[in-house]
Amino acid sequence: MLIAVLLGGGYVTADVYDIVPGPLTLTEPWPDPAPFPSVSPGAPQQVKLLELDPTAAGPAPADVDAAIGSFVGDARVGAAGVLVMDLLSGDVIGAHEAAEARVPASTTKVLTAVAALQAAGPGYRFTTSVVSGSAEDPDAITLVAGGDLTLAAGAGDPDEVIGHAGLADLADEVAAALRENGRSSVSRVVLDESRWTGPRLAPRWDETDLAGGWAMPMAPIAVDMGQRTDGARRSGDPGADALTAFASALADAGITQESEPVTGRAAGGDELGSVRSAPLADIVAHTLIVSENILAEGLGRLVATETGAEPSFAGAGTAVLAQLTGLGVDTAGVELSDSSGLSSANQITPTALAQTLRLAASPQHPQLLAAIRGLPVAGLEGTLSARFTGGPAAGLVAAKTGSLRATVTMAGLVHTAADRVLVVVAMADEVSGGLDPTRAAIDDFFTEMTRL
Repeated sequence: MLIAVLLGGGYVTADVYDIVPGPLTLTEPWPDPAPFPSVSPGAPQQVKLLELDPTAAGPAPADVDAAIGSFVGDARVGAAGVLVMDLLSGDVIGAHEAAEARVPASTTKVLTAVAALQAAGPGYRFTTSVVSGSAEDPDAITLVAGGDLTLAAGAGDPDEVIGHAGLADLADEVAAALRENGRSSVSRVVLDESRWTGPRLAPRWDETDLAGGWAMPMAPIAVDMGQRTDGARRSGDPGADALTAFASALADAGITQESEPVTGRAAGGDELGSVRSAPLADIVAHTLIVSENILAEGLGRLVATETGAEPSFAGAGTAVLAQLTGLGVDTAGVELSDSSGLSSANQITPTALAQTLRLAASPQHPQLLAAIRGLPVAGLEGTLSARFTGGPAAGLVAAKTGSLRATVTMAGLVHTAADRVLVVVAMADEVSGGLDPTRAAIDDFFTEMTRL
């Protein structure tokens, strides 16, 4: 059997089999490339295993070549790389410059997601803990950042992905542990952010990215992915904001703090409490559905920490590629300066994207399923909710989108009219006539693939 997202005929079948959330899971569309939606879609549905008919006719190579020729010759596209692969057999049916690396934009997240699932496993949960003492002060307590960027400032909600764990819950647990030890006060609360190293901004992230909320200075802890309610799109110091939220919650729980909270280091003291995130599979799926840059960067650092690489932007890129190479992906020419695709310094080939998607959809790698579950379905959810609407490809395409200033990409699965499933990658860079026309050209190409 083969893992699939939309192998039975669009919206209706996908909904009947509970393969994807229904159209009411998002209150309003969020057009690509917005980094976060206005609401959380909650925990994604489980992907099902559906039987594929291996005798279903694949598209004729001549028809695929003709469609590729029309796409790369389209004035809306610019320079382009394309690959069309049969999902079941892995045969390449048609391609154009598939081995040439291009700026991938947010399709980078496909590589990051698969590498994270491979390195840590779908059941992994980020842990945020508090220990007694600090390197500087034995009477302090230390909040140890564990890489969870989805924390709630208040109570956690076990039914949600974002806000699954709450700092108020952690504070209550710590307060109870302190009182058991006869303490109602601490000298201060210290935040240990040493889990990650290196620069807090990736190469080619700039003030526009920060002001627009596409990025923020990265830290191994954040409340609600650094989203703000004071007019700023993201936190300028997510670690400090999380520390403030925890210290406030601890005070509400009845623990007096003699001094202001500061950053520092843990000293190996006893654990006083901990909270855990949603499972990695759910975080990965959410990251892909809404194209969440901040979570993608956290996933890249997870790959680094799980494999012993330097937990920095550069180390994460190296670790992601090592995981994919180990899975058999051809990573020749691939370069990763960040894990989200926001950096225009990234370079990925259509071949690497297609091979990674096919691996994630393979029954031989069930640990990678969440990367397929997280592909937005055309006309239905996430970054594809406002694309393909009302057209013949709605519900027949599940794909990760990507956009930067001169780049538009899409990589995913296509269900053809003959009941075959294709892996399709289209990358357009050097775009000069605006992104919307290029998006339309890519949508036209994917729609043509559904007709084959």
